[in-house]
Amino acid sequence: MATTQSNPQERTARELLTQGRPLFLGVDGEGAVHYWDSYEFTVAVVSADGDAEKVELSETPFETLAQWCEYTRSERGWDVGPHVGGSLVGDLVRAVEA
Repeated sequence: MATTQSNPQERTARELLTQGRPLFLGVDGEGAVHYWDSYEFTVAVVSADGDAEKVELSETPFETLAQWCEYTRSERGWDVGPHVGGSLVGDLVRAVEA
């Protein structure tokens, strides 16, 4: 049976967050990876060099994950993602239309 290995940034996020498998949101324009913990309502932001920050949305002006993602888009941009909301069907339709 094959096992999957998490990358160093994901391992760092797992150490910061309560949720055992945080949701990969995307990679911002500065190369930092964002992970979402729905238990804590928290985002872990892990830079390529391993520096990490845990951001609780309740301590920001943002009430939703979508607002966090829009803030990140305006401040840093997204190289990959964000992967928030939608459905597998919606993702497949967008891929076919691309």
